[in-house]
Amino acid sequence: MVGLNDYSKMRARELAKLGYIAMAVDMYGEGKQADNPELAGQLATPFYADPQMAKRRFDAAVEKLKSYSQTDVNKIAAIGYCFGGTQVLNMANLGEDLKAVVSFHGGLDVVTPDKTTLKAQILVCHGAADSFVPQEQVDQFKKKMDSINAVYIFKTYAESSHAFTNPNATAMGEKFNLPIKYNAAADSASWNDMKDFFEKTLK
Repeated sequence: MVGLNDYSKMRARELAKLGYIAMAVDMYGEGKQADNPELAGQLATPFYADPQMAKRRFDAAVEKLKSYSQTDVNKIAAIGYCFGGTQVLNMANLGEDLKAVVSFHGGLDVVTPDKTTLKAQILVCHGAADSFVPQEQVDQFKKKMDSINAVYIFKTYAESSHAFTNPNATAMGEKFNLPIKYNAAADSASWNDMKDFFEKTLK
């Protein structure tokens, strides 16, 4: 469900096919993964509680990415799914030197942004039927971003639950009685929205 799994690696390969140098980051370390909700919560909670810990690991990944000659260090972006979506939003709000970030069905209870340090433009791809992210959280996120005139786009996809981009979500939802389900149309639309966003922000 979380960790540096095949899904994360697949997304990195898809980015590479678009011509980007891409890295899938092992945020939990040592290849830790969770295949059930309880373990997923245990692994993720420390990062929500201490965003600076997440930032240190993210920084290490960025430094590694910068070490490759193919990398344009002035045009670094980040994408994330679910837990990863929240993390890339936090990294942007913590002032990471990123041009753009994209969150796919990520949680929106994020670090309060600072207009003096926020550098990245932001795209949020959100499922309209995501019960993990209530409307109150959506409204609070937008309020935070609007309060500093942040440059962001908030896209909502109809009839889409949490994890709508993951083809394995439907089976996982049925197995653990979770309100998650794959939505092929929203998966395709959000990926295309990301591509358009990157074409504009990473020129």
